[in-house]
Amino acid sequence: MKRLIRARRKTVLAGAIAVLLAAGLGTWATDTWPFDRKDRYCWGAWKEDSGPGFLGDDAFFDGGGSRTSEETAPTPQRPRGECTVAIRSGYTSSDGDENVRDTTVTVAYGPAPKAAEHRLEWIDGYLGDRAMPLPDGLPGTTDGDKALLVLPKRCDTRDGRPTTVTLDSTSRLTWQDGAMPTDGGLGDSRSVAELLVSVANKGMEEAGCAPSKPLRVTSPALTLPEKEENYFSRACRIKGLDFDRKTARELEYQVGAVTRDLQSCSVRTKPTGDRYFDALMVAQPRLSALFDGTTGSKAPAPGWHGTGVFADGYKVVRADCAGRPLTFLMLAPSLPRGTTPYFTAFTNAVTQRIGCAPVAPGGSR
Repeated sequence: MKRLIRARRKTVLAGAIAVLLAAGLGTWATDTWPFDRKDRYCWGAWKEDSGPGFLGDDAFFDGGGSRTSEETAPTPQRPRGECTVAIRSGYTSSDGDENVRDTTVTVAYGPAPKAAEHRLEWIDGYLGDRAMPLPDGLPGTTDGDKALLVLPKRCDTRDGRPTTVTLDSTSRLTWQDGAMPTDGGLGDSRSVAELLVSVANKGMEEAGCAPSKPLRVTSPALTLPEKEENYFSRACRIKGLDFDRKTARELEYQVGAVTRDLQSCSVRTKPTGDRYFDALMVAQPRLSALFDGTTGSKAPAPGWHGTGVFADGYKVVRADCAGRPLTFLMLAPSLPRGTTPYFTAFTNAVTQRIGCAPVAPGGSR
């Protein structure tokens, strides 16, 4: 009887080992855990060869180069994190010149900046200029090179600031006599949105504030309405953003998003590209929460509605529009202090377009 029991045990053990080996060979063949040979980045959110060019062989000239990464994951005790993927590749041109392309993709998980002026500059950097809203009503934007997503309220900091995930990409080709920016290999805006959402889901898991259902991208991304344009007298096709012909010849503008949740207009000097002014309207609730604590507690100037602050380098006003906070921002360090006609014209044009009561003096519905 003892011999029979021992024999059965050996048979069962051998069968179990065979099953495990078979399963192991199957997962090794399909590159799944625990035999996945692909590198992973940003807390495991991105996988080598998973889609965008910077994660695959397309990132390298003639298959040669390096891809390295550094990361610090957020935790419930310290809900801040960062990860960086750096790619370097090069080739020798026919004249013997060495050409090197460096691409860096950086993700940051953490709260919006605390100081008001710094935060407003940071907000405009992601929501203004060429930025368009993320698909599926996700509270964020992307312009194809950078992106921002505001996380659910359960991830807010103790002092009430929203937690965000940002993605920034830079790519540059250099050679002996010069340098130029190049495509970073992130793909189109839809691809950037998917990268952002996947790393946001991982970040929330690590920080312990993930929702019951992960965030998803299922719809096409909105596209920019037009490229940067020159103009003769009126910026962003908005009445009141008018300039004399001499000034207009020295400027160019960019129409950004024009939706009920977001609208932007950027005016730059030629040929340097320095900011003349940036104007921004934000109504999407979670994006609007980024402005909490920056708009003061009283009207910014006589005749204005809502609350706001008119400082040397910026103007910000928040008012109610059909039960939602409507926030306007103008960054114009070169313009004089006080209520400028440009800010007035922008706010009046937006409120009239979306059917809200005017915020600036002299506006009409």
